Amino acid sequence: MWSPKRKTNGYRNQYYDFMRAVIPGDLVFSFQGTYIRAIGLIQSFAYSLPKPAEFGGIGANWANTGWCVNVNYHHLDNQIRPVDHIELLASHLPERYSPLQKTGRGNQSVYLTIVPSNLADQLIQIIGGEATRLRDSLNRISQFETLNEEPEKPTLELWEEEQVRAVYEDSSLSSTEKESIVVARRGQGLFKARVNKIEYRCRVTKVDQIQHLVASHIKPWRQCKSSDERLDGSNGLLLTPSIDHLFDRGFKSFDNQGALLVSPVAHSDSINRMGIDVNILQSTGVLNSDQKSYMEHHRNEVFLSEVSGAR
Repeated sequence: MWSPKRKTNGYRNQYYDFMRAVIPGDLVFSFQGTYIRAIGLIQSFAYSLPKPAEFGGIGANWANTGWCVNVNYHHLDNQIRPVDHIELLASHLPERYSPLQKTGRGNQSVYLTIVPSNLADQLIQIIGGEATRLRDSLNRISQFETLNEEPEKPTLELWEEEQVRAVYEDSSLSSTEKESIVVARRGQGLFKARVNKIEYRCRVTKVDQIQHLVASHIKPWRQCKSSDERLDGSNGLLLTPSIDHLFDRGFKSFDNQGALLVSPVAHSDSINRMGIDVNILQSTGVLNSDQKSYMEHHRNEVFLSEVSGAR
């Protein structure tokens, strides 16, 4: 699934924001042309990705980069029309963000929304054994088994490879500048040296030995619009590798006062084992004004933030 991050007027859209709330192992009912035609298994957390080429001219005014979630769909033999079963479904429709109108027809404004468990159970019962077997089999699969060695990673790598190619093809840059920009992708080189002038240790683990730290871009390297952004020391934090991973993938961020924010979709036990107490609002020190600007981008465009009404 792919969605924009904002409406064409720049405002937030709850049904796009719900993309940030899914976790591997969640079920999705695919509703198209008045029918539920498939049930999907979420394979990944949300991540940023340019609009797929197959969209063509659709959403010409959307921003180029949106939210992407990998889904493995099972197309149903028994495709049902909710409108034909509204007498069974009506009492289970949520008051807010309902996928269906009270008539059983779809809400046209909805892209992705939460299906309450009682509504999901009723839909599965109506679809029949096919859906029941699928649900029961998924209940025996852990969310980590669904990840399939991070299926989104090759897509992200292709995006970054395109950006690297664009850097090397930029005739306005010298060979030294090109190398510095590409090396910055890995949080090393000139970029790391510039970040080290502002940050001297990992804000979370307090490790201060530079050889154990990565210069992590606040606004991701692949989303930077210029060479200056990619090499700007204020667009970085020095982090230990595990914390860099959490930050890059949107499982944590920081507010403007430097307090650590942990995503509600992050696996709490894993986060705790990395040295982060998810129950404590941890202050890490203030950010400078430029860091705050980049961090606002991170919170809006990378962080898998809590969504009203989710879970």
